[in-house]
Amino acid sequence: MVADVEPLDVDGVRTVEVGTAAWLIGFLALLPFYGSLQDDGRTWWLWTCLCGFGLGLLGLEYCRRRRQARRELDAD
Repeated sequence: MVADVEPLDVDGVRTVEVGTAAWLIGFLALLPFYGSLQDDGRTWWLWTCLCGFGLGLLGLEYCRRRRQARRELDAD
């Protein structure tokens, strides 16, 4: 027997929010170490986090618009 369980995050908004926040936290956590990252040639870690945050914002907007479009379709 299989239980009827609804998916937790159908539209992906919460998932993208958490991922975007994680990239921002990673960026902010690395900022104090900029000098040592630069000395070791690893400043790309910092910029990767920043790019992940920026792409996450784009993905968040996409998911929000998709959620709104689905709600409008369901209302019709």
